[in-house]
Amino acid sequence: MTPRLLHPGAWWIWAVALAACALRTTNPVLLCLIIAVAGWVVVSRRADVPWSRSFASFLRLGLIVIAVRLVFQILFGVRVPGTTLFSIPEVTLPGWAAGVSIGGPVTIESLMAALYQGLRLAAVLACFGAATSLCSPYRMLRALPSVLYEAGVAVTVAFTFAPQAIVASRQVREARRLRGRADRGVRAWSASALPVLEGALDRAVALAASMDSRGYGRRGETPVMVRRRSVGLVLVGLVALAVGSYGLLDPGSPALFRIPALVLGIAALIGALLSGGATNSRTRYRPDPWVAPEWSVSIAGIVALLSFVVVGRMGDALTPSTNPLEVPAVPVIAVLGLVIAMLPAWLAPTPPSLLSATSPMAVAA
Repeated sequence: MTPRLLHPGAWWIWAVALAACALRTTNPVLLCLIIAVAGWVVVSRRADVPWSRSFASFLRLGLIVIAVRLVFQILFGVRVPGTTLFSIPEVTLPGWAAGVSIGGPVTIESLMAALYQGLRLAAVLACFGAATSLCSPYRMLRALPSVLYEAGVAVTVAFTFAPQAIVASRQVREARRLRGRADRGVRAWSASALPVLEGALDRAVALAASMDSRGYGRRGETPVMVRRRSVGLVLVGLVALAVGSYGLLDPGSPALFRIPALVLGIAALIGALLSGGATNSRTRYRPDPWVAPEWSVSIAGIVALLSFVVVGRMGDALTPSTNPLEVPAVPVIAVLGLVIAMLPAWLAPTPPSLLSATSPMAVAA
């Protein structure tokens, strides 16, 4: 297989499907497997470019999320009955603050429930970190249809912030080392936080300015009615897809919020693409192909999500009980789905070398 960069849309479909798997479960075994699958694919198929190193930062952020979730449970969480580990001084609150607690006994059951919830969010962060490490947000923006320009600019600038923050952090650390200052530890990170945030925001703003200066999103002679109809359909489609996705992730939601909402969202987006694309022509220099590897990677993520949906309808293996505390079951179907989700480590084409991956054609185009 000729070395090339996979279409960014395929990576994002795969990553979003894995994130949806993580949102459907609190089983720590499956969540750890999701993180492991995402990490293995990133290590196997990331290009040698600056943003490809952002996955480790997302993992660190996930550990921080878990720690914060545990601390909040200890200090302010609901006091679940069970095996008490220790107690902290309790503050008596007025009657209008019913359901809120500060201090009190801390049980194993409450800590494990907080750990499962924090681990779920960490797995979601790992999935999105894998997507940002495997593909350039600039290439994803270039691949978007013209009707999604406005949403694409906002999302791309937002997704660009994290990789640019990683690059800025590395530059600040190197500058501190050259000046003979420490680049590790709490004091070094606190002193570097403001320059890193400023540099990342400057790069994101520069991206938006460069796109505007190149005429990105200009609609030419598109009639006003066609433009309004396309924007309205995009808005309806995105809202319906959000509602349908929530319905699939929450088994207790009404049936109307599941498949019907997804079908409505997909139909609205297709209508927006047909309506807006018919009056707007655009050329691309060396467009990213969508061939067999792209289909394989996308289908691998979708199959993993379908396996979690099947397991969720078969029983409660995706949500192990924490009160009473029980050993999490390992559903074989979900594990097989995650094994299939790991296949992009071999099915995706090998990324090009550093020289070609960082060329203007591969990165900025």
